[in-house]
Amino acid sequence: MLEFFLALLTTVTVGALLVPLLRASARRTERLDGELAIYRDQLAEIERARADGTTPESEAAAARIEVERRILAAANAAPEKIETASAPTESSTLHRFLPPALALLIPLLALGVYLNVGRPGLPAAPFGTRPAMDHPNPNEPMTAERLLAQARARLAEAPNDPDALSALGEALTLEADGTVTAPAIEAFNKSLALRPDDARAHYYLGLHEAQSGDSRAALERWQALEAKSPPDAPWLAMLRAEIARVSKAAGLPVPPAQSAMPQPSREQQEAMQNLAPEQRQQAIRGMVEGLDARMKDSPDDRAGWLRLANAWRVLGENAKAVDAYARADALAPLDTRTLTDWAEAHVRQIAPGAPPPPAAVAVLERLEKAEPRNALALFYLGAASFASGDKAAALRRWRTLLALLPADAPIRAMLEERIKAAE
Repeated sequence: MLEFFLALLTTVTVGALLVPLLRASARRTERLDGELAIYRDQLAEIERARADGTTPESEAAAARIEVERRILAAANAAPEKIETASAPTESSTLHRFLPPALALLIPLLALGVYLNVGRPGLPAAPFGTRPAMDHPNPNEPMTAERLLAQARARLAEAPNDPDALSALGEALTLEADGTVTAPAIEAFNKSLALRPDDARAHYYLGLHEAQSGDSRAALERWQALEAKSPPDAPWLAMLRAEIARVSKAAGLPVPPAQSAMPQPSREQQEAMQNLAPEQRQQAIRGMVEGLDARMKDSPDDRAGWLRLANAWRVLGENAKAVDAYARADALAPLDTRTLTDWAEAHVRQIAPGAPPPPAAVAVLERLEKAEPRNALALFYLGAASFASGDKAAALRRWRTLLALLPADAPIRAMLEERIKAAE
């Protein structure tokens, strides 16, 4: 009887929670919609300035290209919104009501099944002949043996899964009481071959280098990982703690936390607060130029090149940013996120209406291979294909991009015109 009341209480609770979902709510303004509205206003303002003669035609064209590039970047940053923006009304209604209906019906169905076949007095049914590892006990601690079994089971189904390979290497390391063994190194290297930006693999390979006595190699690897990690990456705190620990153990100075821009000292920060905006900007540029000069003495410092590239990009020095990204990439291939920044630095230098140069095309093709639905790559590689006479490739990329854009994207009209020209 107790089980019956628990099931009934579950059904009533789920029903109560679903009431707000079924109420009609005011139309929400999505972030992407707001950005597109701003960009439409910017395009209209540019057109008014061009018509009034206050802005030369060349500057207006360049401004339009920049706004269109930002529209592409915004569309690429919100794939889920883009893919669902043009869904029919009937589909949206179905998607709204289907999950609540299922959430309500499933408990009711479970209650009905229980009323017909439930026997709370019977003991639990045995697992039969299935292996015990298929039925992990959630009350048991997650041991190295369980992690190993799970990782090997995943690899049996997908031998080239980089996550499973990293998980296997981590489990082997835990099994060896924190020592990164040869089998673990092999697993991490296989993972990096499949996904060069695997943070877990880089961390443990750095740990192996530190355990082997090569503290400088470990610190360089970890600093490179820190430089390309998102600011909110969950592993940053542990990574920085390991950098400090290994630095102190090796008798090396603890490096400061990495960031996109060189960080001024406390005295410099206090002095900069009293400067005019132009002087403050000049002071920041001086720090970046100082980092640029120091990199000439450390050409193998990949993390330093990435910091310099990000700093030049923030300052709008795209040609210098492109060169710094290329130097970092020569030391180790860039991940998808950094490839996007490199490609953006390239396309910001393209004259209005001109196709991307070969160096930019090479980076964009790598970006497209890593992320086939990247809007920036689709647009500019389409322009490169059209300029080279390969209209079929241009159409394929531009049509793919058109399908990703929301229906009210200001760039759609221009893109449709280019598709007609290619047809």
